[in-house]
Amino acid sequence: MTALEPLKLGREAYARQAWGDAYAHLSGSGVLAVEDLERLATAAHMLGRVDDATRAWERAHQAAVREGNPARAARHAFHLVMGFGRSGEFAQAGAWMARAERLVEEAGPDCVERGYLLIPTALRSLDEGDPSAAFEQFSAAASIAERYDDADIATLGRLGRGQALIAMGETARGVALLDEAMIAVTAGEVSPINIGIVYCASIEAFQGIFDLRRAQEWTAALSQWCDSQPDVVPFRGRCLVFRAELMQFHGLWQDAISEAQRAHDWLSRPPIEPALGEAHYQQAEMHRLRGDYAKAESDYAEASRWGRRPDPGLALLRLAQGDSEAAAATIRRAIDEADDATRSKLLEPCVEIMLARGDLEAASAAAHDLAALAERSGAALLRAMASRSDGAVRLAEGETSAALSALRRSWTLWRDLDAPYEAARVRMQIGLACRALGDHDTARLELEQARRVFAELGANPDLARVDRLLGTTGRGAPGGLSPREIEVLQRVARGRTNRDIATELVISERTVDRHVSNIFSKLEVSSRSAATAYAYEHELV
Repeated sequence: MTALEPLKLGREAYARQAWGDAYAHLSGSGVLAVEDLERLATAAHMLGRVDDATRAWERAHQAAVREGNPARAARHAFHLVMGFGRSGEFAQAGAWMARAERLVEEAGPDCVERGYLLIPTALRSLDEGDPSAAFEQFSAAASIAERYDDADIATLGRLGRGQALIAMGETARGVALLDEAMIAVTAGEVSPINIGIVYCASIEAFQGIFDLRRAQEWTAALSQWCDSQPDVVPFRGRCLVFRAELMQFHGLWQDAISEAQRAHDWLSRPPIEPALGEAHYQQAEMHRLRGDYAKAESDYAEASRWGRRPDPGLALLRLAQGDSEAAAATIRRAIDEADDATRSKLLEPCVEIMLARGDLEAASAAAHDLAALAERSGAALLRAMASRSDGAVRLAEGETSAALSALRRSWTLWRDLDAPYEAARVRMQIGLACRALGDHDTARLELEQARRVFAELGANPDLARVDRLLGTTGRGAPGGLSPREIEVLQRVARGRTNRDIATELVISERTVDRHVSNIFSKLEVSSRSAATAYAYEHELV
């Protein structure tokens, strides 16, 4: 084999995106020209060999400086800035940024690299909570890209402007720019490193605004792109986490468990990516929903270790374990720390936790906040969550007909979103509402349909709960209570006085006194607080 043959093989492998072969041949080719060092750095990056990629970019940078090409050297410095920034090594990122800026000045006012250096500056503005400044900086980068017809910087500029606009509340304009950036990616106009960046950032943005259709579409496209390059590492793990979340949402729980494990395995390979925390959180969610609380506890702890806050899953785990006080403290703290985008994911769990504690005021406030966010966003997912929360609160407050109307709206939205587990949860609440209205036949039908879904999914805690509820529907109510006594007990548990109950049920106060006495006798309790505890224990409220 001649000395030139590994170099030729490396270039050919690079052209067909066989990153492992490209890296092996190029790294064994001795002294490399600048363009081959760039290929080597890219191949190392795509393989997840972070340190090797860094060394290759440094070598390319030094070679460009020796050749007297400061603009090209500045572009290499840009890749080093981005790499050190992603790994949290901000001092080195800052040092390379300063060098890049000096080289751009040497190159003169007329070079596209000025646009590249605006990207990390704009990202910093976005991270620091100044989307307006970030938008201007991304726009300036895109303007430079247009003059030089540079697809990479133009696409990163569109991506950044879209993210900034969404952060400023201009969602429609932001989504349009993200769509445009994604088109450039799928058309093959962008370099491999930036393809993965655009995919992941766009999918994350779509998830953040609850645009499931786009998140699903682009997650599938990212999966296909990764599958076409079997040795790609940096984006595959994150892609698998997204896929696992979508599989869970659509009721493919066993597939979601497998996909979350694959994501964990990929992200655990050295160098370990911070997104490993997302994989642990997804695994914890699946364990919690299936009732394996010990494993859920372990994975939430690992998620936190890797920088992923375990909210709201950990709070819901505490609720499932019977510690509603700890659940309430966790969810309150999480909401206090959250911005609007994060709060929208916490408010429905907050409603559930506060209702379980009997804190109707806090539950109602959270449901109201969620409804306002859903109204502003218009996202079907948020509207489904808001309607369910509204229905749950109204049901707890005794506004049964209004609750049933809200729950029916929520069920329709969940069904249209193809979210069987969430739809089943709503059907369980619809069953409770029908039972409260005295329609025990419909209540049983709704509960049985919910039970069928929970059984198919393996949602064991929900299955156990609906089984308890089915045992109390129509016939065989707990404690032998009559339907009217259950209605009275529900209102006692909500803190109503006998006079209030008489007014709500349109019966005399003496009749309520008799019902309360019968309830105490049947349940073998001697106080309203003990009767309330019984009602919550048997999920009559």
